[in-house]
Amino acid sequence: MSLREKVIIVTGGSSGIGEACSRHLAQLGARVVIASNQRESGEALAADLRAGGRNVQFVYTDVAQEESVQALMRRTVELHGRIDGVHCNAGVWAQGKVTDFNEAVWNKVMNVNVKSVFWTAKHVLPVMERQGKGVIVITTSVAAFVGFPAHALYCASKAALESLIRSLAVDHAGWLRVAGVCPGTIDTPMLAATCAGWDKPVQELYADVARRIPVRRLGQPIDIAHAVAFLLGDEAGYINGTSIVLDGGTLALPPW
Repeated sequence: MSLREKVIIVTGGSSGIGEACSRHLAQLGARVVIASNQRESGEALAADLRAGGRNVQFVYTDVAQEESVQALMRRTVELHGRIDGVHCNAGVWAQGKVTDFNEAVWNKVMNVNVKSVFWTAKHVLPVMERQGKGVIVITTSVAAFVGFPAHALYCASKAALESLIRSLAVDHAGWLRVAGVCPGTIDTPMLAATCAGWDKPVQELYADVARRIPVRRLGQPIDIAHAVAFLLGDEAGYINGTSIVLDGGTLALPPW
């Protein structure tokens, strides 16, 4: 991988998919900045990776707040002098149909899932333009393409990111690449949260879902990390304005 010494920010980088990406990118030799509002786990992860000889820093960030994102970019440039790539991975989920939501829940989901990517792009693009090169990878979801029951707000937020990927690629052509990863069912804390209230144990639910996925297993965070690393690297130089679906074949399933 062509990531050695590249400076990569991972938002939501302290748990789930983000943690796997932070670890994998650091192991490939990137200089990783973990951005998260989970201070304790973020600092612990950075310390663990540094103990293994990796160049990793943690920067506390509330990605829903423009000032916090702007400060993240400033701090990264102070630390490393440049920003080669950003993995916009921070995300939240809320269960329900449109009739179940109020403005507070709408704002929470859209601010973290969508507005955070706007702020990130707004404040990293001037840095990348000065360098003449940069890559943004955005975590979307197969929920952008499927109407999952009781996922109306989450699905809407992820669909917005798919459009933003294309717009960024066109508006900043020539020096910026933008790509997405669309995870399917991945074994993360967020997935476990979606199982709350069911009358089956989580592991039994997971086994039922795994049997329905064509590869016959749930995805693991490292599956996504491998794709993110590839997209951030020079080997993916002709992948732009599009997303890679990582769902084990879920979208290929017929509706019966």
